[in-house]
Amino acid sequence: MEGDTIVTAHTAGLNGLSQESKPVEDLTNGRSCHKPGLNGLTSEGHSLKDHVNGSSALKSLPISALKQNGLLQSLAAGGEQQPKKEEESAEVQQARQQWEALESIQPALPEDLTPTPLISFNEALQHFQTTDLSELLRNIQPTLRRSGLAAITHFLFGPPRLHRELTEERDLVFAIARCSLDNSQKVHTRVLQTIYKRLTGSRVDCPRYGTHWETVGFQGTDPATDLRGTGFLGLMHTLYLVMDPEMLPLARDIYKLSQHPTQNFPFSVMSFNITRIALHALREEALTRECNRRQQVVGVLNEFYVATFLHLFQLWKSQQKTISDSGFVLKEVETFAKKNPKQILRRLEGFLKERRTGGGVRMSPDTPSHNPSPRNGGPRLGPSGARGKEMNFTGVCELPPEMEGEARLI
Repeated sequence: MEGDTIVTAHTAGLNGLSQESKPVEDLTNGRSCHKPGLNGLTSEGHSLKDHVNGSSALKSLPISALKQNGLLQSLAAGGEQQPKKEEESAEVQQARQQWEALESIQPALPEDLTPTPLISFNEALQHFQTTDLSELLRNIQPTLRRSGLAAITHFLFGPPRLHRELTEERDLVFAIARCSLDNSQKVHTRVLQTIYKRLTGSRVDCPRYGTHWETVGFQGTDPATDLRGTGFLGLMHTLYLVMDPEMLPLARDIYKLSQHPTQNFPFSVMSFNITRIALHALREEALTRECNRRQQVVGVLNEFYVATFLHLFQLWKSQQKTISDSGFVLKEVETFAKKNPKQILRRLEGFLKERRTGGGVRMSPDTPSHNPSPRNGGPRLGPSGARGKEMNFTGVCELPPEMEGEARLI
């Protein structure tokens, strides 16, 4: 064909072998004029595709010829891969837009995952002061019913009567002690969450039911089942212990001892037993003189609860008590606290003063135990024996009344 130029090239093939010159294409203004043979083969028996994609033939072309080759210009510009590149760019652009949209979203917790705020003792107390407790107040027994010689002895030699202006506050205490845990009351659940968080250091809420409550000394998955003897007052006293800044270090010391490998005990249930002792002392008018002197009931009862818990803590730790001694220890602590309310309150005052000055803490109470537990020398329960279903802890209503005619709270 006139004016056509056949370009041939000798180049090294694979394994370094030379290939014979073969006609590649007729290049005229970027168009191929070589006529394909049968089945798309050239006259030399090679396919057109082999010539187009073969780098060996193109390497021998002059630069000026390459510039005018439309096929090579198309390959240099991307050829058939250009649409794919545009498609990928569109996907990348869409992904970038989605990512930018995600960055603009402000993270926010739904209401049910927002941590419940802590509640103070005064706020919880105010809730009960403004709640209608008339039904509960009709069933309380704030003092013991005495008859015969016991009534005469109490009248002649017993403590003075509580001032009239303090009776309403005293009755409120016993009404709270008859109040059960109500899941529909937000204050109730906040008290539970506050106790759990302050003892464990957790910042998130825990489920209302579950084995996690055993961590803070409840005996089951539902804390309400341990409130039968003290009602909500048991939780109120624990709340006071963990929320008062001065009492919190003591609360954590007691909680730490309750986790001891051999001296462990259920912290919350033990606390409710101390609340029961405090209620008995108030009902038996052992705290009346101090209440009259301070002109308050709730404050005195709170301090008496902490002072009694401190006494038990010191005795338990110094005498290496275990859960098997719990019934005897609680009875001993109750007897001493009710007979010596003024002394036990002074011990708490001295303990807190000593801590303020950084003088340390004495682990043994001032007065040694006069009635040591008969199980002192007995076998000790290990960590596995003290916890779990085999543990037999003294219930809040199991201790026998000390005086005839003493009324049970529930």
